Amino acid sequence: MALAHPEVPAARRPGRIWTVRVTGHSDRSASVVCSAACRMPPRSRDVTALRRFAEAHAAAHAKAATVRGDASCQCRVQQCSAHQGTKVLCGGTVLLVLRHNPAVGRVWTLAEVCERCAPLMTHARVVGRAAERGAMTGPTRMT
Repeated sequence: MALAHPEVPAARRPGRIWTVRVTGHSDRSASVVCSAACRMPPRSRDVTALRRFAEAHAAAHAKAATVRGDASCQCRVQQCSAHQGTKVLCGGTVLLVLRHNPAVGRVWTLAEVCERCAPLMTHARVVGRAAERGAMTGPTRMT
């Protein structure tokens, strides 16, 4: 049995999300925690250095991640909590968005979201975009 539209995926994969957080402790030290299984520096009282590390770590995830065109919107999975009060019908190209609220300053979130949700998110910037469907993914060799 042939599919009517083979270029459209039957099911979307869940959108990925990474959270990097600087967590304070009662002894005035802090540690960095990542939602992925990553190696983190030890607890330290130098919170400024840990914040720089956390920011660089989130940027490294953004650089290493290939945005998947068949990913579902991570924002939708969370009932669009990143832009409460504004409901949209998810759709469009999948984007990789980095969110960091400078007022809080301790949490960096990287997520695959749709292009309709991305501009509605506060303190967010697009750091990656899924390749166009049908676009060439690598060099071709002429024979």
